[in-house]
Amino acid sequence: MLEVNGRRYAQPRQPTVIVCVDGCEPDYLAQAVAGGHMPWMQRTLARGTALVADCVVPTFTNPNNLSIVTGAPPSVHGICGNYLYDVESGTEVMMNDPKWLRAPTILAALSKAGRRCAVVTAKDKLRLLLGKGMAPGSICFSSEKADTANLAEHGVADVLALVGLPLPDVYSAALSEFVFAAGVALMSRPAATRPEVMYLSTTDYVQHKSAPGMAGANAFYAMMDRHLAALDEIGCVIALTADHGMNAKTWMDGRPDVVYLQDHLDAWLGSGRARTILPITDPYVVHHGALGSYATVYLPAEEVTRTAERLAALRGIERVLTREQAAAAFELPADRIGDLVVVSERSTVIGTAAARHDLGALEVPLRSHGGISEQRVPLIVNRPIAGLETGRRWRNFDAFELALNRAQ
Repeated sequence: MLEVNGRRYAQPRQPTVIVCVDGCEPDYLAQAVAGGHMPWMQRTLARGTALVADCVVPTFTNPNNLSIVTGAPPSVHGICGNYLYDVESGTEVMMNDPKWLRAPTILAALSKAGRRCAVVTAKDKLRLLLGKGMAPGSICFSSEKADTANLAEHGVADVLALVGLPLPDVYSAALSEFVFAAGVALMSRPAATRPEVMYLSTTDYVQHKSAPGMAGANAFYAMMDRHLAALDEIGCVIALTADHGMNAKTWMDGRPDVVYLQDHLDAWLGSGRARTILPITDPYVVHHGALGSYATVYLPAEEVTRTAERLAALRGIERVLTREQAAAAFELPADRIGDLVVVSERSTVIGTAAARHDLGALEVPLRSHGGISEQRVPLIVNRPIAGLETGRRWRNFDAFELALNRAQ
């Protein structure tokens, strides 16, 4: 057994795959299964273990992927968004650098214990975080930059030839398909050289564009189903979960429903006295315009109470919490969030100032995430697990524990 962040994990006895499907609201699976697009998933839901779990808030990519691979919430691993305000330097920065990670990963512990581990992620922004601490020779690469993967840095070379697919465009369903195809290719190696534990992480490009049951969504989940079936046929234990759900964020006429927080703060307090941070921000904003249902606010101490009351009264705002309240409620690192945390309702997103958001690239009505309303995600294992605790609050970061400790 290995102990990582206060939890114990068994060594794998069968090849084990943990899958994080970006933006996978449970209804995507329900609609695809009902429509006959996911025969493997339909069998797995009947014969395996099917749970609905909570991801962590903010319901964004980086915090949840790191929660899954550490088996712990952001209060432990420190990654509280894709983007943050670094108080020490006075700058707004991406949280892609491994220096922000405060806890070891399960993958690092397994690889250092001599297990062959692999990480394949769609976007390169996650690669260094997910791969931090993994032993030399471990495989870790992204679909986005698969053509540059090499043995010295990524543990594998000639990835395009291995997978048999061209380099995918970053704004495409093919970016995630490459992840699954790479996973199957790696697990199809001889038993002595294939990974013993593998983590696959996709992108939510499709989910930002297509609601559950739409043709684009069903095609994506049919593709995923075929690759999962191939991994199952190889003999893998598979645990599938998601980093967050996804919801429409529009008025009834299809326009984005946005509360521009910085405009309100400037009107109330004066320009420059408060700063709104949108932790959804990442290098890939075309499909969501950097608009999500969670924001943090930095402002003078004497303005916190009154501003919280005014923000809570705005239409579309679900919760406004102080730093201490948010850290406790959402298991966040208090030193990396604002004086206030603001969460919007299911159909509403939060922006900074209207003038700072270019929504011209949105090709379809806005779908996004970040709030409490996107917290429910699937947690599915392709093995039956007896004796699961009744009434337990399952989390997406229980995936490794279920796969390693209970499904083998």
